Amino acid sequence: MKLARQSLDVGLFTNNVAAMRRFYEEEIGLAFEEVLPTGGGARQHRLGLNGSVLKLNESRAPLPEGQPSGYQKLSISMEKVAAPTDLADPDGNAVRLLPADGQDPWIEVDIAVADIAAATCHYRDALGFEPVEPGVFRCGTTLVRLVSRPGQPATGELRAAGFRYLTVQVWDADAEYAHALAHGANGAMPPRTSGNVARFGFVRDPGGNWLEISQRASLTGPLPPNEPV
Repeated sequence: MKLARQSLDVGLFTNNVAAMRRFYEEEIGLAFEEVLPTGGGARQHRLGLNGSVLKLNESRAPLPEGQPSGYQKLSISMEKVAAPTDLADPDGNAVRLLPADGQDPWIEVDIAVADIAAATCHYRDALGFEPVEPGVFRCGTTLVRLVSRPGQPATGELRAAGFRYLTVQVWDADAEYAHALAHGANGAMPPRTSGNVARFGFVRDPGGNWLEISQRASLTGPLPPNEPV
């Protein structure tokens, strides 16, 4: 992929945004950036995450809980951390803090998959992430780790409590979406343009995990319009 931002964003949904913001801003130390309306009474609270964005999607309507998701853990490297530290945010999402050890900051995402061979083809071939070692891929500065878990249930709908999607920021959402589908990705939503903010679509891996392919105007410039209906 031709990346417009050298890291993946991480998206979650919550009905508990005040407590979640306190945890990520005050306990973890992530910097607040902005709040964006996302329609239907929802808002997205955006926090800086080692060069990417943690998207706290606040929902007024109660979100389904206990829905499966392959996105199991978010790891964040930090200079202030002396040893790996495992935490849980107020919604129970697993967060690990890692020592930066003088390296440039990065994040890692663990994804539980039932079929590691199929998942490997998806992340390597359809998305074009760089293989680092068996089951580990790099997208810019972000590491994606596949965790083999036979029997892992398929991820359901996008909007449910917990870590639900990743976002890759690219220069041409339509071209990257078409490439992903041509190489075996499951199309979930073709790219569409939202105002003058972004053009974005979604694909899913063999386990149903959602990934947003986004072309953000603040990174790439003017966006193509939606096709007439």
